[in-house]
Amino acid sequence: MRIAVKVPGDKSITQRALILSSLARGASRLSGLLAGGDAESTAGALRALGAAIPPVPSDGSEITLAGVGLAGLRSPAEPLDLGNSGTGARLLTGVLAGSGLRATVTGDASLRARPMRRVTEPLALIGASFASLEEEGRLPLAIEGARPARSVDWTSRVASAQVKSAVLLGGLLGRVPVRLVEPRRSRDHTERMLRSMGADVRSGPARPGWLVELLDSPEQLEPLDLAVPGDPSSAAFLAALAVAGGAGRAEMVLPDIGLNPTRAGFFAVLLRMGARVSVDGRGSPHGRGSLGGGTELPSASETEKREPVGTVRARRSRLRGVEIGPEEVPGLIDELPLVAVLGAVAEGETVIRGARELRVKESDRIGALVHNLRALGAEVEEREDGLSVLGSDRVLRGRVRSFGDHRIAMAFAVLGMAPGNEVDIDDPRVASVSYPGFWRTLGRVATETRRR
Repeated sequence: MRIAVKVPGDKSITQRALILSSLARGASRLSGLLAGGDAESTAGALRALGAAIPPVPSDGSEITLAGVGLAGLRSPAEPLDLGNSGTGARLLTGVLAGSGLRATVTGDASLRARPMRRVTEPLALIGASFASLEEEGRLPLAIEGARPARSVDWTSRVASAQVKSAVLLGGLLGRVPVRLVEPRRSRDHTERMLRSMGADVRSGPARPGWLVELLDSPEQLEPLDLAVPGDPSSAAFLAALAVAGGAGRAEMVLPDIGLNPTRAGFFAVLLRMGARVSVDGRGSPHGRGSLGGGTELPSASETEKREPVGTVRARRSRLRGVEIGPEEVPGLIDELPLVAVLGAVAEGETVIRGARELRVKESDRIGALVHNLRALGAEVEEREDGLSVLGSDRVLRGRVRSFGDHRIAMAFAVLGMAPGNEVDIDDPRVASVSYPGFWRTLGRVATETRRR
């Protein structure tokens, strides 16, 4: 028995595609874009900056986006409200810093609580200035871009794709070289996309950590012709649902999932937990302007210029606890809530360490996980940089809080569909930020499971 689900487009790639297509010279063709809350917030901010962003279709159909070029954006008349989108806020801060524009960037209460100094510190080296209008180091920020820009050589304290991307975009718009070292390799969608559009971006191991360089900013970016793959983070929730027994004994089949090695850590963890999961990877069939680039400092081969795409299959499994260390965290940062909730139904103890970054996501995810797991009757210990969960076969029942965080709501929805469990979520609507139709998908899975 099989249940096949087509998950929405990748949220990270969607927002980067909208931003970089707006900066290209010429018309980009984009399909498979995610029409969720974060992407809509980023699209709205780009429109306010003068980019001609058409409506993002809910069915993933193709749009044509006419770029304004690297010098074509304008200072907005009103503050840029990025809603809940940390990616949009931080990447556009980089765009503004390098472009010489003036703007105020803000967001909802959750986004305004997230740290911005990690982005503004390296961008200040470019020559941009930042003024916190409320709490120091938080949104809203008044930004005055660099005129002229200076080159950047920065060692980041965190492995963050948002920080790295903001600095790269600052250098791109400021037409200056960038050299950035992060403690561990983070997701590399920005580097791949920039390479495919003609920028000389190189990356590889450094001592210590991972080096990314923008060597020469091009006079223009070539347009994209891109089909956005399915979001691996969204797919992770359905794979977890299957292995936890929420789809009965049916096999969950998830086609056309992005399998970028900087994003696929969760599926490797599932295998360590004893899950019956398989990943059938293949190169992306994207054409001109596909997400290109390799991961070594020498020039990339044609194979390395493709975003890996494939099919994930999962079915009900007997799970065992695992330990997650700091070196694994960047590759599954958005899926760590899933690891924690699966730990509650696995044999033995599941331990997550080195995940302090979870404290500054859409919510304090460590605190949210501990609060909710305890509310359901699970044994959990909170740590400053993670948590430990003792699995059992007890029935988990109760009401949990989403804390306004889509990943928390979705993780506990998965736990609630495991056999015997009953979980009530206070605000299920927040899932639409990354997975519009998530609850319809769960309803369909439940219906097909009952039929079979």
